[in-house]
Amino acid sequence: MSSRRSRSRQTGSTSRISDDQITDLVSKLHQLLPEIRNAHSDKVSSAKVLQETCNYIRSLHREVDDLSERLSELLATTDNAQAAIIRTLLMQ
Repeated sequence: MSSRRSRSRQTGSTSRISDDQITDLVSKLHQLLPEIRNAHSDKVSSAKVLQETCNYIRSLHREVDDLSERLSELLATTDNAQAAIIRTLLMQ
């Protein structure tokens, strides 16, 4: 057992997440990740799941940035009335 876990148990922290809860959360992440889910492998380390989760979140951020830039370009090329309609729809 790691010394960090030992210390956490010794302090009696009530906010500590149990090993079973961590395993369950990693399993849920595993099911959400397209790269791992599509690999059809049930045996993936927790470290790999967490690493792929970080990579996936980064790719989603890049995609949001790209789509935001494309939307800004689109709004810049449309007339004010159309841009106002699009902005209204986006705010809903």
